[in-house]
Amino acid sequence: MSKAPRVTLEQWRVLQAVVDHGGFAQAAEALHKSQSSISYTVAKLQEQLGFPLLAIEGRKAQLTDRGNVLVKRSRHLLKEAIDLESLAHTLGKGWEPEIELVVDAAFPTYPLLKALKRFEPQSQGTQIELKETVLGGAEEALLKGMPDLVISPFIPKGYLADSIIEVGFIAVAAPTHALFNDVELISNERLANELQIVIRDSSSDHKKDAGWLGSDRRWTVSSIQSALEIVSSGIGFAWLPTSEIAKQLDNGGLKAIPLVSGSYKSVHLYAIFGKGERTGPATQLFLDILQHESSPCPSSKEIEHQLKLAARHAK
Repeated sequence: MSKAPRVTLEQWRVLQAVVDHGGFAQAAEALHKSQSSISYTVAKLQEQLGFPLLAIEGRKAQLTDRGNVLVKRSRHLLKEAIDLESLAHTLGKGWEPEIELVVDAAFPTYPLLKALKRFEPQSQGTQIELKETVLGGAEEALLKGMPDLVISPFIPKGYLADSIIEVGFIAVAAPTHALFNDVELISNERLANELQIVIRDSSSDHKKDAGWLGSDRRWTVSSIQSALEIVSSGIGFAWLPTSEIAKQLDNGGLKAIPLVSGSYKSVHLYAIFGKGERTGPATQLFLDILQHESSPCPSSKEIEHQLKLAARHAK
């Protein structure tokens, strides 16, 4: 017969709170408990283990070396317990009270809004927490947390994903930009002399950049909308999603740059269930709606044809 643990999950949770919040009083406030209850729980835990886990330095509780090892392990233990309860909830066909949705900013706004509108009457009160990221930001959200659904151009190792949409990008600038004074198609060397507007990766390491860096002169912004506003004002050029600049292209506020090559680029966005087999029915329903609303983007050949027409018109 296996031995039953003497230490409870609640004891580990209290210890973690003391560490994370910097003291007994702070932990008591965070957990909505009395300070005496917090102190007793930690004291009992140390007594059961037979050695101290915390050392008081000034007004702050610091982990001992042994305590540091055990707290790290206990975090995994608590996460597994929460995951187990979540799985049980899903198996019981429970409807999620909230969906954490992480979407790369390149995803077209119109189908996303249509999907949200269609989902709401069927949501049974499920709340949506929508987070917009750029490039590696969605991947980082998966690695650091457990969002329900992630739409990303990257698939982290160990996750399965379905391609949901292809997003096209074209190089554009305001019609007053000096690039449109050239009589020849624009070469990469010529383009490198102009100011490029680049969208910063929203992940903490900022290792990726949206905009296909090619210019020694560049400004970096945090969103597609910021890039669009700057380029529309006549400052610099950028590769921007065709879905987000259709209006500006139609009314002449932006023009496709007639490049020798590379005017059109595309990326696939993938739908990833952050909780795998524990994905709930509300999340699955929302993805079904989103896939239905995500009409295919124009093919690369169609866009290349449009760019060639733009180039001839520019001449």
